[in-house]
Amino acid sequence: MKVQKEMKSMEEYDVLIIGAGPIGMACAIEATKAGLKYVIVEKGALVNSLYNYPVFMTFFSTSQRLEIGDVPFVSINPKPNRNEAVEYYRRVAEKFSLNIHLFETVTKVARQTDESFLISTSKREYKAKYVIVSTGFYDVPVMMNIPGEELPKVTHYYKDPHLYAFQNVVVVGANNSGIDAALETYRKGANVTLVIRSSEIGSYVKYWVRPDIENRIKEGSIKAYFNAELTSIEADTVHIKTKEGEVVLQNDFVIAMTGYTPDFELLKNLGLDLCAEPLNNPTYNPETMETNIEGLYLAGVVCGGTDTHKWYIENSRVHANQIFDHIAARIAEQI
Repeated sequence: MKVQKEMKSMEEYDVLIIGAGPIGMACAIEATKAGLKYVIVEKGALVNSLYNYPVFMTFFSTSQRLEIGDVPFVSINPKPNRNEAVEYYRRVAEKFSLNIHLFETVTKVARQTDESFLISTSKREYKAKYVIVSTGFYDVPVMMNIPGEELPKVTHYYKDPHLYAFQNVVVVGANNSGIDAALETYRKGANVTLVIRSSEIGSYVKYWVRPDIENRIKEGSIKAYFNAELTSIEADTVHIKTKEGEVVLQNDFVIAMTGYTPDFELLKNLGLDLCAEPLNNPTYNPETMETNIEGLYLAGVVCGGTDTHKWYIENSRVHANQIFDHIAARIAEQI
């Protein structure tokens, strides 16, 4: 894998891909097959979203459905974990010698009079004929917008349960990330309280995890407040609004698994049309993945707006093929 570190003058490419996640990498592999000069620009680490997943997370998908570039993904169990996935995608990047510029943030994409794009980043400028946005949705957490959310004991990213051993922990959220955090910290000795807005555990919770959390709640090992919400956070306590009234708990940490959204500011700055709230789906052609801006494409989970359960790695891998089929057809028309 080629990793750029030094400052350089403007570089020119056929295709510039924003985001070095699995789908951005799949696009780079297709560009290689098409004989096109490309670069991936990534603001964080390789597969940055996966890197930020909980250390012991297990995917819902089987390893075969997470494969890209026809490279076999061999895992110990049918459903791989986060560490196996990070290593797999790193090996794929090495196999194809993908041209990736890491820790470089795209700040502006401007369409030029010659129909190319001028891309400005935190390190340099690029010129490209086509741009693919594959930025995922894990970088912008949904905030609770309550007093005390800025305190250092509050996090929207859960990594490792050991930090919370023997502590009073409040976990906000009813879906996989929140339930995983509640169970893992409980098993490290934390006193765990779940705060859930709805009346039940989320429908997307992994089927092998659901009985575990339901039994822990039933036996009282994990306390759960349903139809409830956190209203404020203080240094040593939290305030919870319930149907029975306000509850004040002693608290050391808050793990707010309230969800994430695509970087809508980036999408708006690119000039993309977004549908009305609450979903904010970007507008694109589902056959070609081209947006309202000619030559600018979307790929991966970013296509779903706030509907983050619509697209996954396994069902959006095809976007790379759709995009490069369309680019190939456009190039053929120009010959």
